[in-house]
Amino acid sequence: MTKIRVTQKRSVIGQSKKQRATMLGLGLRRINHSVVLKDTPAIRGMIKSVQHLLEVRVESGEAELFGRRHQK
Repeated sequence: MTKIRVTQKRSVIGQSKKQRATMLGLGLRRINHSVVLKDTPAIRGMIKSVQHLLEVRVESGEAELFGRRHQK
């Protein structure tokens, strides 16, 4: 299964409670903290809701991330 590395790049100060809860749900606690997560529709939805605070990279395998296909 494909893995995604998610890194928090911006602070949650000033963000809504829902966005803060999403960041905690992803396992992110502070700026520059990274976690590796399974690439599932639920995780993609969480990432999309706070994408302005994150940096996202595909860790292993090929994935279609937010409708963009990786072409060989």
